[in-house]
Amino acid sequence: MDDATKQKAALEISKIDNLVEKSSVLLSKCKIAEPDFVELNAIGSILHSYYGGIESVFNLIYKSIYNKTLSGNMWHSDLFTDMFEKTDFHGPILPQELFKPLREYLGFRHVFRHSYGYELDWKRMQPLFFALPENWAAVKNALNKFFNIS
Repeated sequence: MDDATKQKAALEISKIDNLVEKSSVLLSKCKIAEPDFVELNAIGSILHSYYGGIESVFNLIYKSIYNKTLSGNMWHSDLFTDMFEKTDFHGPILPQELFKPLREYLGFRHVFRHSYGYELDWKRMQPLFFALPENWAAVKNALNKFFNIS
């Protein structure tokens, strides 16, 4: 992995750190009271940004390894799956235990992009939002190992 890719990945990782840290106030509030319409939309945006940031790192990895980007209708899912598989070019980048939890964030990304704010469902979003800090810690740890970033 070249230094430029590592630097870009480190920047994306720091942006996700910032997102998760800035979300902590709303996270604490939602543990006490159910979010209102505006808060629910803010949470949707946070969850969407969270997975989008992770996907940006995945894209950097993919482009660095294969010297191309994915396209087509299923590229998000294909990119996601590649990060968990051993290929001729790399071993699994993320541990298998992160597959199901991260798949939920990918699924929410699709829902958020294709729905109206009033259609967001707190019961579906709550587990994702409450798990965000822990999920990010595990994903970040795996990415730092892959990039050999301390």
